[in-house]
Amino acid sequence: MSGESPSPSPPPLPSSPSKAEYFPLTVINTTNKRSHTTHTTHTDAIASSSKLPLRAPLRSNNSGSRNSSRHSQQGQSPSLSIQTQHLLADQNDTVNSLEMGREYYIEDDASKPLKSDVSPISYSSIEDEAGSEMSISEIAKKPNESLYIKKCALVNQEIDRMGMGKYQWHIWALCGLGYLLDLLIAQGFGLILGPIEQEFGFSSNQSGAISVSFSIGMTVGALFWGILVDIVGRAWAYNCTVLISAIFGTLLGTSNSYETFLVLTACVGFGVGGNIPIDTTITLEFIPQKNRRLLPLLSIFQPIGVVMCTGLAYKLIPQYSCSPNFSELVPLQSCNAVPFGEACCGRDQFGNANNMGWRYLLYCVGGITIVAWLLRTVVFRFRESPKFLLYKGRDDAAVEVLQQISKFNGRDCTVTLEDFEKLTMEYERIHGTTAVLGGSNQEKATFKQKAKLELSRYKLLFSSWPVAWLTILVWCTYAADYFGFTVAGTYLPTVIAKKNADIHLSLEDTYASYPLIYLPGVAGVALGVMCYDLPRAGRKITMVFSSFAMGASLFAFASINTQAGNIGVNAMEYFFQSMFNAVLYGFTPEAFDAPIRGTACGLSSFWGRVAGMVAPLIAQRFLPSSPHAPVSAYDNVLYLAGAVTMCCVVFTALLPSKMVGSHSN
Repeated sequence: MSGESPSPSPPPLPSSPSKAEYFPLTVINTTNKRSHTTHTTHTDAIASSSKLPLRAPLRSNNSGSRNSSRHSQQGQSPSLSIQTQHLLADQNDTVNSLEMGREYYIEDDASKPLKSDVSPISYSSIEDEAGSEMSISEIAKKPNESLYIKKCALVNQEIDRMGMGKYQWHIWALCGLGYLLDLLIAQGFGLILGPIEQEFGFSSNQSGAISVSFSIGMTVGALFWGILVDIVGRAWAYNCTVLISAIFGTLLGTSNSYETFLVLTACVGFGVGGNIPIDTTITLEFIPQKNRRLLPLLSIFQPIGVVMCTGLAYKLIPQYSCSPNFSELVPLQSCNAVPFGEACCGRDQFGNANNMGWRYLLYCVGGITIVAWLLRTVVFRFRESPKFLLYKGRDDAAVEVLQQISKFNGRDCTVTLEDFEKLTMEYERIHGTTAVLGGSNQEKATFKQKAKLELSRYKLLFSSWPVAWLTILVWCTYAADYFGFTVAGTYLPTVIAKKNADIHLSLEDTYASYPLIYLPGVAGVALGVMCYDLPRAGRKITMVFSSFAMGASLFAFASINTQAGNIGVNAMEYFFQSMFNAVLYGFTPEAFDAPIRGTACGLSSFWGRVAGMVAPLIAQRFLPSSPHAPVSAYDNVLYLAGAVTMCCVVFTALLPSKMVGSHSN
């Protein structure tokens, strides 16, 4: 692409002239009228021996096609007008170097221009199986976008040209592993709640503190890593979040008091809280636009993580729990509640009953997290996001990353540093000003300028009544959804264990049922992704239906207590919960315009996590205070979770259909 490279030879004519008509093509410099003639067709890409690397095909309208045929029959060449954006300087070439935006004419002998629907073409324009890409001139002229956004458009075009290569699949799988760890860890707290309550001796109205600690850690983590990821980069945060989760997750198993356990739980949440937002951002920045359905499909890793956790719990907790265990009517008392020397529930030491099962589970979860960290740091080397590098004004580093990814995929990279330099020049020429928050001037921007830009994004969420209505409904949906599944994830394992004990099923039977309950979640995510493209607001209908079925399942569980019924209704609840969340997480970024997309998603998740912190504090008040209470006393928490979940039905039904998915492109 450089001006010093030798001029390519004119393309050879195909052997079958019946497919297109050929004619001499004269490229004329409108300033000095020097010309060069080559052979081509009006249907194939133009490649002259000048430094005019035109790759996009000429697509003339019907009139032009007819005129082309007429001229060809008369021995004349047709004339087409092409807007070009850049020409490389070469004094020895027939076509001299020109300024950006100079117009070229391809004329016939009569020198009469012929209209055509040819789009502006530059040497950086590429056309592949995904369709025509935008030229630098077109990108530069797009209104109301910063230079940074325009440079990101060039990166997107290069990523689209690559397609789903090996690097993209590695990224998707490793980010999916982050999703897996999220629920692998979160589900563990629900599965060990009974054993640690029995060992540490805290009451039921204190059980919500575990979920609250985890939610606080996740909220702080999401805020902290969300800010830091734009300061230190994606790669550093991508690896640190998993490492923090691995370290503190493993240390959780060493806790000797409830207070220590809560502090370590918050630290684990701090790592996990930044994991999913970062994984989502990285996946979105590296996969082609035509493969964006893989983004909501990341949710399929979450039920897989739950199934893994429940499978480990089945093998460890029943075998290494105190007897009588927490699900029985009169469980063994905590060592914190009896004098030293009496039989009590504690660690396998000092003659106490063996309650190491929940600790072994946490060690296994921590070990899996460490393996995930090694895969993401040692086995596979993650390259920094080109978009982050562009934001920091490091255009050369962004190009280097794209070249490394292309090499990993076995392809050639077509974007060069000159592309970004010329885009900057074109942007400043069109706007008549130097860009502040778009590229090399990013570091020079004042705090006031940055703050003003960020505040303007928040205002856009309420810029009009329809957008404000959409924003409020999405926030309410997230709050109700997080409230419902936090209560369900925290207390359903305990409720199931109590109900099964009431019908004389062992603790081993209870934990054996968990994989059967959570495995259908994989199919729920897959069905949710399939429903994305249903005609007439498929996303909206899917969310309304799945949230209703999720709430109905919780109500049904309150009135059922058989082994098959307990498994069936809970499997149905998790199936529709997975289906709903897969659609919701994919729908949210589509519902808002690009300038406020990240802000909208971040705030929606924030309000959801706030609801997740409040949910256990409210739910624990609906639990019986005595471990000897009848099973029916636990139904109140099911009614609470079901009622709040049903609010999602109302909120999603009120969503404006014309805005659902309207900004996906």
